[in-house]
Formats: sequence, C-alpha cells, structure tokens
Amino acid sequence: MTAGSIFSRVLGAIYVIPWVMWMGVHWTAANALFARGYNIYSLFLIISTAGIPSAVSKQVAHYLAADQYGSAKKLFHRSMILMIGLGVVSAGALWLLTPVLAMQNGHVDPHMIPVLHALVWPLLLIPPMSILRGYFQGYSQMAPSAVSQLLEQFARVVYMLGSTYLIMRVGSGDYVQAVAHSTFGAFVGAAIALIFLIFAYTRQHKEFDLIATDVPAPTKTLLGEVLHQSIPFIILDAGTVLYQFFDQYSFPEFLSYFFHVSNDEINYLYGLFAFNTNKLVMIVVSLASALAVTAIPLLAGAFTKGDKHGVATQIENILRLFFLVMWPSALGMSAVARPLYALFYSDDRLGVHMLQFNAYVAIAMGLFTVLAAVMQGLYQNRQAIIYFLIGFAVKIILQWPLVYWLQGFAPLVATGIGMMVSVFLMLHALDQRYDLDWSVLSTHISQLLGCALVMFVFASAVVGVFDWWLGGVRKITAIPVLLVGAGGGAAVYVYMVLKLRLADDLLGGRIEGLRTKLHIK
Repeated sequence: MTAGSIFSRVLGAIYVIPWVMWMGVHWTAANALFARGYNIYSLFLIISTAGIPSAVSKQVAHYLAADQYGSAKKLFHRSMILMIGLGVVSAGALWLLTPVLAMQNGHVDPHMIPVLHALVWPLLLIPPMSILRGYFQGYSQMAPSAVSQLLEQFARVVYMLGSTYLIMRVGSGDYVQAVAHSTFGAFVGAAIALIFLIFAYTRQHKEFDLIATDVPAPTKTLLGEVLHQSIPFIILDAGTVLYQFFDQYSFPEFLSYFFHVSNDEINYLYGLFAFNTNKLVMIVVSLASALAVTAIPLLAGAFTKGDKHGVATQIENILRLFFLVMWPSALGMSAVARPLYALFYSDDRLGVHMLQFNAYVAIAMGLFTVLAAVMQGLYQNRQAIIYFLIGFAVKIILQWPLVYWLQGFAPLVATGIGMMVSVFLMLHALDQRYDLDWSVLSTHISQLLGCALVMFVFASAVVGVFDWWLGGVRKITAIPVLLVGAGGGAAVYVYMVLKLRLADDLLGGRIEGLRTKLHIK
C-alpha cells in the first residue's frame, strides 16, 4: 500500500510536464482553475466517504480477530448501501451548489462551472470503491487495494493527457474544456478501479461466505460503531484540505482588498502555491509520512499491552524514521528547486522561491500527518481534533495580515505556523503522557539534520555550477542537472547515515548488509 500510494503521487505529478506544455500560454490559468476545482472536489470527497472506509477496515479486522465473520460481512453490505447513498447525496449537493462554489471576488467564475460539473461524477463511484478497499484491508489483503490504486491513477492520467492533447493540439484549443476533461479523468480512473475491485471481490466472496457462520450483530450496532470510529478520520483527513479550501476563498479576497490586482495576477499567484509547488511537495510529505506510519501497528500493540515504555519507544522511532526521510527530502527539494521547477513548469524565479519555501512548510505538514496518526493509534482522537482546530484557527487569524506583508507567500507561512502549533500541542500531550526521551531523540534528529545539510550544500553547489556553465536552466538541461544534483546529494546523505550508523536500530539487518556491499566501515 505504501509503495502504491507513493507511486500514485509520483505519477500524479509527472503528468504535469506534458500537460503544461500542451496548455501553452494558458498553463498558469489552467493550473489555477484545476487547483480550485480539485480543492472543492477533495472536500466533497472526504464528506462523501465520511472516514467510513478506514473505520470499516478497522472494524472488519476487529470482528475477524474475534471470529465474528458474519458481523464483518454484514457490516460490509450495510456500509456499501450507506456509501452509495452518501455518494449520490454528495454528487447532487456539488451540482446544486456549483454556482455558489464558483464565486470569486463576489462574482461567479463561468470557467469553474464545467470543471465542477465534471467532478460530480466521480463522487458517485469513489465512496463504494473505497468501501471495497477498506473491506479487503480489513482481511489484511492489501494487494487488491494497491493494484486498484495504481490502475485508478494510470487510467486517470491517460485520459487527462489524451483529452488535453486532442483539445489543445488537434481541436478547439479551449483550455477550460481541457481542464474540465482533465478533472473528469477522476471518474474514468474510479470506474476502472471499481471494476477491478468488483472482479477481485467476486473471486473471493465465496471464501468469505464459507467462514461466516456466526450470528451477526444488529445493523444499528454495526453502523453505530463505524460512525463513531469514522468521525476522527473525517476531521483529521480533511486537515490539509481545509487549509487549502480556506486559501482558495480567502487569498483572492484579501489580496484584492490590499492591492489593485487583476484576476490573471491572482490566478498566477494562487496557481504557484496551490498547484505548481503543492504537486511536488506532497510527494515528499507522502513519502516521509507513509514510511513513518508503518510503525503504527507496533505502537498500537504496545498500547494494547499497557506497555507505557514501549509506546514511548515506538513514538520516538516513528519520529526518527520520519526525519530520516523528511530532512533530506525537504532540503534536497529546496536545493534542486530551480531545475525541478523548470522541468515541470518553466524557469520562473518566483515559482522557484515558492517551491523552496514550500519544501520547508512540508516538514510541518508531514509532522502533523504523522502525529495525528499516532494520536489516533493511541485512541486520543478528541485531543487530536482539538489541537488541529487550534492550529487551523491560528492560520485563519494570521492569513489576513500576512497577505498584506507577504502576498503569495502568505498562505504558506500561515499554513506552516498553524501546522506547527498543532504539532507542538500534540508532542506536548504525548510527552506528558508517555515521557519521551528528548535528550536522545533530539540528538539523533540533529545528527540527521547535519547529514541533510551537508547534502544540501553539495546539491546546491552542483546546481550553481551547472547554472553558471549552461547560462541558465531549461527543460532539456534540467534533467542532467537533477540527475547529478539530486542523485549525488542522495548518495552523500546515504553514505553519511551509513557511516554514522544513524539508521541501524530503525531498519535492522538490512542496513548492515547495505553497508557491507558498499564497503563502508
């Protein structure tokens, strides 16, 4: 699942390269339009699934552990009916609310209408598709979910690129129509994934039926437990989306209030932080977070046994594993920001600086994601929600003055501060309850940061030399610069981590084997 999620993120970013090229002079407006539509869709998607798939997965695993196979089966059937209904309601609500949601600076943006209408259709399919994934995961069958995720993303990207090419290069050249079809790719991807999951379920449902011999619990009890479990999932899963949703409607209003700017200028700045840089930094956040939360089952096991010291150890390991990946990812992306941005978009100085800054904000976003998962794993859902809301309130308060001082950087600064407030509160709560060993933890994290800083200096020097030698960075020259800068920087970081043995107790014997192969003592 982790590999599938990361690959999907990478594929979801790589498609941008040809997509931007085919959009031509309209690419900045297309980026902003796509980002605005997808932010609204993401919020409706979270509402339509309501955290239920994750809760179903958790409850199915619980029933299986208790040999209550009939309850697991009944829960799946009733949840499927509920999710189909939620999908229909959410799709209808998005269609009806489109004129309201398409507002910008007090006026309806006609370009948003077809984009939002195209995003209505995937809301019908993704909720039942998510339940199927959750059911398989409850049975610890990760392959169907992972494969369906890859199929979904691949089909979506193929449709997006195919339709964009036909419209922009062969057809009318209407970028709004191309963006609408690009967003409709979510429906195509969901349809392919759903067909695969149904096929996988029909192959195995007889096996599930054979072992379901117990008397299932009442429907009210089953759904009540799921809904109780799902509330924390929906609020915390919506964390990043709510930040972006607030940016979408506040940034244009605040910027227009303080400055005389055109819609094109607003779309340009909004597209930079909400689409261009966000696409790239979310790969980093997903990578670090996904690897760190793989230790959550060990954390839950220690909690179940009442092993307070074991819980503290696992929290420390999760944080160390997070920073093992996050420090080099964030600093590395900042170091190679210019060729990276040029490869995906263009050699835009403001875009490069925003990508560099957003790479550091990604550290706060990743930490929030990991700590929220930790607190959920320790059944501290209520506290996690409160801490998220406090951080979100801080962002809302800061956004107004920061837009005046920092313009396009303001939403990123406000997000970083808001996320760090939540992170501080979560860490404080965990430390109060489990007495984390900060002396050892801070030393280890600082050592990892030191290695990442050496890597940053190396990669920055490589980019600087190539920039001087080539007289600038273009798409064609960005690739070798990235290969040498990012590849060489990664090699430097890995060598130092292996030499200083900073990952040995986290990754076990595999590290020793790698050290032997590389002849590092």
